[in-house]
Amino acid sequence: MTDLIKFKHKTTVTVRFNEVDMLNVCNNSVYLVYFDEARFKYIKEVGLMPEGGWFSDGRLFFIVRNEINYFDHARFDDELNVYTRIALIRDSSLTFEHVIENAKTQKIIADGLGVLVHVDPKTRKSAPFPDMYYDIIRNYEKDVEIIR
Repeated sequence: MTDLIKFKHKTTVTVRFNEVDMLNVCNNSVYLVYFDEARFKYIKEVGLMPEGGWFSDGRLFFIVRNEINYFDHARFDDELNVYTRIALIRDSSLTFEHVIENAKTQKIIADGLGVLVHVDPKTRKSAPFPDMYYDIIRNYEKDVEIIR
């Protein structure tokens, strides 16, 4: 997953004081927040965000899986690049891949993935994506795998 050539989207974050634990490293749970922030920015920048903002079109999305692999530590005030891409589209889910790199040293700090499921607001069960989602994502991510 750490082949950065596959990633077109990058978000930069800075490790804040409250994100560092007693071991003087960025707490392991904080990386989920970085992934979430990167996913949100990706969705906006790629054109998947409704014009009225998140949830304005009545659609729901749930995170059903998060996975992280740690390779190194980030510390207070480190600038981190969070690379994001959609690697897989299934009938009702998107698999996001993430890589976190120290911007100064270019060392890979962590990588991981998150699965976002499109949910019917009434039944709260997974629901197929509209075709426009496939078109928008395929236009941005040329190597995305699609399983319908």
